Amino acid sequence: MKRRASEPLLVAEAAPAPARSEVRRTRPLEIDRPAFLDSKRGVQSMAEATEWLRARGIDDIECITPDLAGVARGKMMPAKKFVGNTSLALPSALFMHTISGEYPQESGEFRYSPNDGDLKLVPDLATLSSVPWESDPTAQVICDVVDTGGLAVGYTPRNVLKRVLALYDAQGWRPVIAPEIEFYLVSKNVDPDYPLTPPTGRSGRQIQSGQSYSIGGVNEFDELIDDIYDFSEGQGLEIDTLIHEEGAAQLEINLRHGDPIALADQVFMFKRTIREAALKHGIYATFMAKPIQGQPGSAMHIHQSVIDAETGRNIFSQEDGSPSRHFYNFIGGMQRYVPAALAMMAPYVNSYRRLTYGMGAPTNTAWGYDNRTTAFRVPSSDAEGRRVENRLPSSDANPYLAIAASLACGYLGLAREIEPDQPTDKTCNETGEISLPRGLLEAVAAFESEDAFAELFSRPFVGTYAGVKRGEFETFMQVISPWEREFLLLSV
Repeated sequence: MKRRASEPLLVAEAAPAPARSEVRRTRPLEIDRPAFLDSKRGVQSMAEATEWLRARGIDDIECITPDLAGVARGKMMPAKKFVGNTSLALPSALFMHTISGEYPQESGEFRYSPNDGDLKLVPDLATLSSVPWESDPTAQVICDVVDTGGLAVGYTPRNVLKRVLALYDAQGWRPVIAPEIEFYLVSKNVDPDYPLTPPTGRSGRQIQSGQSYSIGGVNEFDELIDDIYDFSEGQGLEIDTLIHEEGAAQLEINLRHGDPIALADQVFMFKRTIREAALKHGIYATFMAKPIQGQPGSAMHIHQSVIDAETGRNIFSQEDGSPSRHFYNFIGGMQRYVPAALAMMAPYVNSYRRLTYGMGAPTNTAWGYDNRTTAFRVPSSDAEGRRVENRLPSSDANPYLAIAASLACGYLGLAREIEPDQPTDKTCNETGEISLPRGLLEAVAAFESEDAFAELFSRPFVGTYAGVKRGEFETFMQVISPWEREFLLLSV
């Protein structure tokens, strides 16, 4: 009978030869198996990585890093070569092209490297995991990006977030976040001229809207959701809850709170995971902010609190449990600076179709207690769990950049002791008033003009990101939309 891996080996006890009447006994022998071999996610050294890969029979490894759009870029290589300390490099221009793969004209402070030299990938072994949807044993690892001198490249997303976290660290603070990611399941669509449509569930019928928190709506995709859970477990990713949202076949996954880098990594990996699970079932999963006309958009809400690194206490609460000045200053910073940082949270032309009047998403900078119509909601909680939810980012945002932008705005409020306005208990998104940039170009202009961002995010990042976004807008302007053909063709 084949032994399961979890069962101990049985070996004979070392003892003098027993008498004939004795029966030789056996007992379990504790096998000295290192704990890291059973880790589903992460090891501490290349020596451990070597053993971890060998124990799983893994031949190939994907060395990946997020580009400005959050797309996984990198190289696949044999596992033996990876653990042999092989140098990994990518061209610098890879982080300067648009979502459509084009390279914009230089403008403002956006400049290409004269020689398009190499940037090096440095694997973060804490992110090492398997790729459960691959048929052959394959691993993956997220990499940081450094220049040939070993210095962090300031305009790459993971480094932007690390730069913001360093500001908190210098004050003895540690941010804690929890993202919520909404997405749509849609029928396969190979012709972009045709609108997206909801898929058919197990009932054989196309899924309709109005399924918010419906268990039946979730059950329509039981087998797909099982695969999402299985793929996630195989990578050491932990889902807190999964619900059906308001839109037709719109789902939301909530992740457990934790370190911002670790959570950004998880969102980065979850997007890959959910897309792969959907493809296995013959449909698409999309994180577009507004994929279907007339349906709600998809958000990436970010819950945020800040911990005193020495005491572990939530700095948003005083000892008596009441809100602290830090709590109010954090909200004040969000109100003051998020409109200028919106380009990092709503990065595409399509993102602003979600931030429109009457579609449920906030279009303001208001805040309130348990008020979902505000941009910045304070959920009901005890003093230890006091937090601020930023409801403006859309699910199409690069998680590293959206989290960095949100935390940076809060940091500025803390550092500059900015006071917020009064909380509101009114419905804020039904007046038709919009106090945010209305489109990508307006958002980019606000982003570039905010002097504080050059120090917070680095000047190279601000210049690069703005240049790429202007390039994406120019590409968009080359496309004639169905609205123009419908209303202008024969009427003007």
